[in-house]
Amino acid sequence: MSTWKLTPQNPVPSDIEVSRSLKDSILPISTIAENLGLAPSQYHPWGPHKAKVSLSTISPPPTSNYIVVTGLNPTPLGEGKSTTTIGLAQSLQASLGKKCVACIRQPSQGPTFGVKGGAAGGGYSQVVPMEEFNLHLTGDIHAVTASNNLVSAALESRMFHESSQTDTALYSRLIKNGKFSNVQISRLKKLGIDKIDPETLSESEISKFVRLDIDPSTITWNRVLDTCDRHLRGVTVGEGRKETVKGKGGGERVQHSRSTGFDITVASEIMSVLAVSSSLLDLRSRLSRMVVAFSHTNVPITTEDLGVSGALTVLMKDAIMPTLMQTAERTPVLVHSGPFANISLGNSSVIADKIALSLVGSDGYCVTEAGFGADIGMEKFFNIKCRTSGLKPNLAVVVATVRALKMHGGGPAVSAGKALAEEYRSKNVELVEKGMSNLIRHIKNARKFGVKVVVAVNKFETDDEEEIEVIKRMSLEAGAEDAVMSDHWAKGGDGAKDLAEAVVKACSTSKPENFKFLYDVELPVKEKIEIICKEIYGAEGVDYEEKAEEQIAEYEKNGFGNLPICMAKTQYSFSTDPSLKGAPSNHRVTVREVRSCVGAGFLYPIAGDIMTIPGLPTRPGFYDVDVDVETGEVVGLF
Repeated sequence: MSTWKLTPQNPVPSDIEVSRSLKDSILPISTIAENLGLAPSQYHPWGPHKAKVSLSTISPPPTSNYIVVTGLNPTPLGEGKSTTTIGLAQSLQASLGKKCVACIRQPSQGPTFGVKGGAAGGGYSQVVPMEEFNLHLTGDIHAVTASNNLVSAALESRMFHESSQTDTALYSRLIKNGKFSNVQISRLKKLGIDKIDPETLSESEISKFVRLDIDPSTITWNRVLDTCDRHLRGVTVGEGRKETVKGKGGGERVQHSRSTGFDITVASEIMSVLAVSSSLLDLRSRLSRMVVAFSHTNVPITTEDLGVSGALTVLMKDAIMPTLMQTAERTPVLVHSGPFANISLGNSSVIADKIALSLVGSDGYCVTEAGFGADIGMEKFFNIKCRTSGLKPNLAVVVATVRALKMHGGGPAVSAGKALAEEYRSKNVELVEKGMSNLIRHIKNARKFGVKVVVAVNKFETDDEEEIEVIKRMSLEAGAEDAVMSDHWAKGGDGAKDLAEAVVKACSTSKPENFKFLYDVELPVKEKIEIICKEIYGAEGVDYEEKAEEQIAEYEKNGFGNLPICMAKTQYSFSTDPSLKGAPSNHRVTVREVRSCVGAGFLYPIAGDIMTIPGLPTRPGFYDVDVDVETGEVVGLF
């Protein structure tokens, strides 16, 4: 057993300086793997500090302790959920001697070079090496980008060719070497054509087979890239000189163009599919079910219809394996998937959690993170992720800060890149007490799922002891098992020891069998939406714009009405108005449209103004990023 111990500096250096100061202390990834009990055949090193972990490590989960870390509605600066997740995991293993694995999402490079920075944690509670974590990692996000854009290319190409060719011409070009491919046989079965010899199809069967008849106005699939680029939110494609077609009956050539847009890669449905898949077979099945558009006769068009689902699986076959790394105190971390928390799950993958639970054993701990506030990340963790995985959590750790509570209590606006107002830099118990309405609702919401709660107060230098005591007292009165201050950013695992002890104590008496979902998926779509809005957001009711009404009817007609609901709304408020702080009640939620992620297995109603690709600020983070050409080291990342 190693006697090495983390020795934090005071004042705490920048995150990248902390990470770099530990370069001689970081263990080879093979040692981290072996300490977890992984055989050499169960992991694949990706350089000295990362490894892909095989799905063969998944076993029927023992009665391990399954903990989700979530938070209150944050300020634009973030309140430290990732840092707390890592700090707690470090303390459980390094301070208390428990076997523990942390599970977190892979960060998008968009925010890394934009405003917020990466998501490795921070200070002495971070994943190391942090520059490897925050940049390319093992290429999973790039695989999602390539896969998503292959779908876009297949979609545009199919419409282009169908618009200018006869059935006979299409059929002769789609059939290769006189045989149907496997994905084409799958389409034949979907059409009810029980034939495998291309020579035996009738004219009407050939027409059904070759004509997807896509209605361009129903296309829901956007291209993606992992960069914040606001100017790609709306684009026109097909403007090239050769993107013109003659109709099947001849006549003048017309431009084959349409208006579309880009999303950030982590908003792709393929990222959501990666997050909820349980095996390579499940991944293949989910990728094939993704609906990209509807035909002119309202038939759903899937990636399987486009013939691209098998190729997508090939592109994603390595990405399905989580990446093993370590924390500043050598605690194992599984990094996997990174679904956008606004319009998707905002959670790390089902596979990573299952591997972690399998590896830590019956008395170990899996600490997994849910993105944004608990009204978004935790609710989706419970209602979608746990429903998909079949796993039952022991405990929810809700992260709070004095800063965010003051904001919810009526403090001045908090903006990235601007100095905090005096109210946030000096003692103000009254603001904290008023802002506790936000945290209290999150505590009570978690209890609705039958899950115990521990509140973690992420400490900042300006916090006052009386302010922290108010948070502790009011959290306990609201039903939390405990509420403790944690100083893991500055002190690593030792700074989170009280939190770790509170978590161990709460888990020892928790009863996962008490866990329950908020709604039955067989309820009508509107009823499920209204349950979330009323029970979690405190809304009076829900209003639906005409487009949303039509989409809901269409989804229910096509058999998608029994999918869970993944609400898309602002993370800054319980309401759809980001300026409405605290715990607003009796507000109404307006759903302007409802989109489907049939492959990932949910519908997502859009409430409010949600951007699916952020923009860059006037001074993005990339101004400070460079490489030392003498040493090859990254500088200025954070």
